[in-house]
Amino acid sequence: MALTTYDELKTSIADFLNRDDLTSVIPDFITMAESDLNMNLRHWRQEERANAPIDSQFSALPADFLEIISFHISSGDFRALELLSKAEMLDRRFKSGDAAGKPAFYAVTAGEIEVYPTPDGTYTTELYYFSRIDALSATNTTNWALEYFPNAYLYGALMHSAPYLKDDPRLQVWGTLYQAAINAINLEGERSKTGGSGRRMRIRSYS
Repeated sequence: MALTTYDELKTSIADFLNRDDLTSVIPDFITMAESDLNMNLRHWRQEERANAPIDSQFSALPADFLEIISFHISSGDFRALELLSKAEMLDRRFKSGDAAGKPAFYAVTAGEIEVYPTPDGTYTTELYYFSRIDALSATNTTNWALEYFPNAYLYGALMHSAPYLKDDPRLQVWGTLYQAAINAINLEGERSKTGGSGRRMRIRSYS
C-alpha cells in the first residue's frame, strides 16, 4: 500500500503490529518517532534561512528552531558571529562593562539568541538553522520526512510499541531497520552538499 499520508502511516503501523487493541495509541507512537527523528536526523531538507533586524541583547528564535548552523550580520560589513558559552559571554560582559557595539558573538539562552556586545544600533542578521519536522496530524497529513523517507517514520513508530509487545523478536528487527534508515538519510544529506546538485531553502522571518 501507499505510505505518503498520516492515515496511510497509521494503517501501515497497525498492519505491522497486527494488534487491534493498539489502534488508539498508534498516534502516540508516531509522535514519539517524530521526537526521535528531530534528535537524530540532520538533512538538508531541514535547513532554513531567516532574516531579521536585531537591536537588543536578546532576540526570539524561529518557532521551528532545532539547531543553529551559522549566524551572521548581513548589513554593512559582513560579520560571522562566533558561538560562545553562556559563561564566556558573561565574562566578556563583565570585563567590558557591558559596553554596546557591533555584535561579534552569540549564545542560545533560554530559547533566545543572545548577542554580545549588545547592539549599538539596528543590524540585519541572517540565521541558518536546522528546523523541526512538521508534526503529522489529521490536518497536516504529510511532510518531507514522510514523503521521502517513510521507512524511518514507520520503523521509528514501531519501535515505540515495545512496552506493549514485551519480548516480541520483531522489535530488534525494527530497531535495526530504523537505525539503518537514519544512517542512510544523514549520509544522503552529507553527500548532497558535495555532489554538485543545487537545492532550495525556504526563507522565513523571525522576531
